[in-house]
Amino acid sequence: MSHDDEPLAPDELGHRLTEVFDLVGPLYRRVQRAVERGEAVEGLSVGVRAVLDLLHKHGPMTVPQMGRAQAISRQFVQRMVNEAAARDLVEAVPNPAHQRSSLIRLTGAGRAAITAVLAREHAVLREVGGGLTGADVTACLRVLGEMLRLFDDVDVN
Repeated sequence: MSHDDEPLAPDELGHRLTEVFDLVGPLYRRVQRAVERGEAVEGLSVGVRAVLDLLHKHGPMTVPQMGRAQAISRQFVQRMVNEAAARDLVEAVPNPAHQRSSLIRLTGAGRAAITAVLAREHAVLREVGGGLTGADVTACLRVLGEMLRLFDDVDVN
């Protein structure tokens, strides 16, 4: 077993995860700017795109559920839902589980919009180089998932 296969000591782990944060921040900001440039094509803001993506992946959700899933405030999600609804991309429907909190679901136009966005993004991401393997991506997802869990208790409101 090589040294790279052994769990890191806490101090070393902290330093190495700082390297991850050093890449994640600029990556997030660059991707956000790229999505905003794509907004001219699809006419979607980053926030509306996030709402449409959640609904596409998970089906109808309440505003509080979306906020928790994305670790963003309910108020911000509500503004994005309102913007999407004004463009007929989502609609509110009765929630059998909770009368006071409607379910938000995609409309046909919303489904078409997020499908177009995802297809464009997929085409761009296919160009990532480096000979990445499935194991590389799995390891990255594991690291980022563990980092996210560390901050599960951080209040987003």
